[in-house]
Amino acid sequence: MAQHKSAEKRARQTKKRTAVNRARRTKVRTAVKNLETAIASGDKAAASAALKVAQPALDKGVGKGVVKDRTASRKLSRLNARVKAMA
Repeated sequence: MAQHKSAEKRARQTKKRTAVNRARRTKVRTAVKNLETAIASGDKAAASAALKVAQPALDKGVGKGVVKDRTASRKLSRLNARVKAMA
């Protein structure tokens, strides 16, 4: 348990920040998962729409420090290539 006022405050802040970051990470993962589902269904229009939702979600995750920038870049590149390759 925290012994000092500053340590108690840090514990509270960490709890709040963890909840916020978990929500942000969930939004990113959900957007990517929806895109994966759209790609698997074979509907290019739905996949393009899902890509337009996933891209800003990943970018925002990078900006907030939830996702590493190179990881997001790699994911976007691969997902974009898969959407373009659809018939």
